[in-house]
Amino acid sequence: ANSRLQHEYVPSAHLSAACTCLAWAPPGGRPPPSKDGPQRKKRKSEVAEVDKQLDILAIGTAVGSILLYSTVKGELQSKLDGGHDSRVNCVRWHQDNCCLYSCSEDKHIVEWNTQTCKVKCKWKGDNSSVTSLCISPDGKMLLSAGRTIKLWDLETKEVYRHFTGHATSVSSLIFTTVKPMNENKPFDGITGLYFLSGAIHDRLLSVWYIRSDRKEKNAVMSFTVTDEPTSIDLTVSEVKEEPVKLAVVCRDGQLHLFEHILNGYCKKPLTSNCTIQIAMPGNDGDSTPKPVPILAAAFCVDKQSLLLVYGNTLQPIIEKVSLNTTESHVCLIRDIQKVLSLKTDVALTKVKTPVVNSDTRVLVPGIPGHSTAVKIPSLGKEKKKNKRKPGETEESIEERLGALDIDVSKVKTPGGLPQTDSFAVLLVQGLESNDAEILNRVLNTRKENVIKNTVARMPIHAVIPLLHELTKRLQGNPYSASLMVRWLKSVFTLHASYLCTLPDLIPQLGTLYQLMESRVKTLQKLSRLHGRLFILVTQVAASEAVQDVTEVNQTAKLVYED
Repeated sequence: ANSRLQHEYVPSAHLSAACTCLAWAPPGGRPPPSKDGPQRKKRKSEVAEVDKQLDILAIGTAVGSILLYSTVKGELQSKLDGGHDSRVNCVRWHQDNCCLYSCSEDKHIVEWNTQTCKVKCKWKGDNSSVTSLCISPDGKMLLSAGRTIKLWDLETKEVYRHFTGHATSVSSLIFTTVKPMNENKPFDGITGLYFLSGAIHDRLLSVWYIRSDRKEKNAVMSFTVTDEPTSIDLTVSEVKEEPVKLAVVCRDGQLHLFEHILNGYCKKPLTSNCTIQIAMPGNDGDSTPKPVPILAAAFCVDKQSLLLVYGNTLQPIIEKVSLNTTESHVCLIRDIQKVLSLKTDVALTKVKTPVVNSDTRVLVPGIPGHSTAVKIPSLGKEKKKNKRKPGETEESIEERLGALDIDVSKVKTPGGLPQTDSFAVLLVQGLESNDAEILNRVLNTRKENVIKNTVARMPIHAVIPLLHELTKRLQGNPYSASLMVRWLKSVFTLHASYLCTLPDLIPQLGTLYQLMESRVKTLQKLSRLHGRLFILVTQVAASEAVQDVTEVNQTAKLVYED
């Protein structure tokens, strides 16, 4: 619901055997036999819980083994080996839960017993690799596809029907109906059903009809989309008049919605009733919206709304969208960066502010470089010689203890903080608890090397809060501003590479830039004014100095005439 990562599992051999396909075991099936003796009977409430919860996940790998992982226990339950000797392309669970089907690049299909972890049956499925599987609604038939599509009878493992399929490898097979449309004939579990197939590099999704005879092998209708389909979800029609709703996500990040009653042959490819795209609003300077790819879509239980997954695969956003639209093209505007930055902020600031009363001293934790200089009082130095000279009286224990006792007043520095070469921990504490007293003490430091060390040792996540704090203080009186500039200088020189990676750097530093601009704007005028005033003042001083000199007698003492 809040699109947060709930569970993460990395198989131990994930580098040599990458995961290639996934399938959830149907919920509420028989649990694997427990190893600790006879099972106790479960209460009704427990059974109901088991029915709802998805637990076992089958994961196919690139080397041919299949892992069964329990998400509830958070551990690997078993590993199915010995069936395939090449990449597993698709895994599908049978409805009875202890049976699993897999297909591989090695052209074979394997039926597994998941309780004994053994191969029940293995047969050749195609002349080339088998890429996709789908089990029929009644569980008696299996669709398999490489390029051509085959329908297998699971009891005899023989091909029941052939279909022409696609020109490229089929990537998805889904049954679209569970009952045939004309209900007057008896239903044998498969005849009269429709199923859908999509292939890689193919922009047409084909619908196939399973007939009672073997004549027709071609698709009865097709849906056209804009790019190769990556995720397909549909609502199965159970009533005759109810149309099948189909949601197809393409590789270009668009979602196409189709609504169609499956009733026989249709020559023309059907186009989508509605196309959904997601875009990000443009920035202030650039007003063109940027597209955000939709990664997957699924219908909710009510069949009227969709769950959309969009953004990037590392941090996708999941959102519920209702489908009450008549428009053929919908573009949803979503500001991803805001949503993501909000999410990360919430995660960062789960800091409980400690209640600090006025007479508490904050001690610096023991991080390398945070060693407090302890000054030993001079008393101890004089008494180094243990041997007493004859005639000297022995010190009393009280005096000795007095000599050992470190004079606290001498250790304290005038600022009240222990002497250290960096205040990184204190600074982070101050920023997280927003404690003005700590921040004032740390930020009023004038020593260049202390500032440098503090900025270098502070954790990355505190850089932006520190910048905000400095920006706030720069707006104060000029004296504190001159101190803050020293801090700014070290932050920018030491953390430049981190700041460059932030996508929203410009809005973060906006006020800071404006402050600097406005401060620097007046510099030229001020220096001119300073120059003029300097000249004026020196002139005035010079004229005053001239007035102080006593009058010189101007008449000549001697006149020489030739």
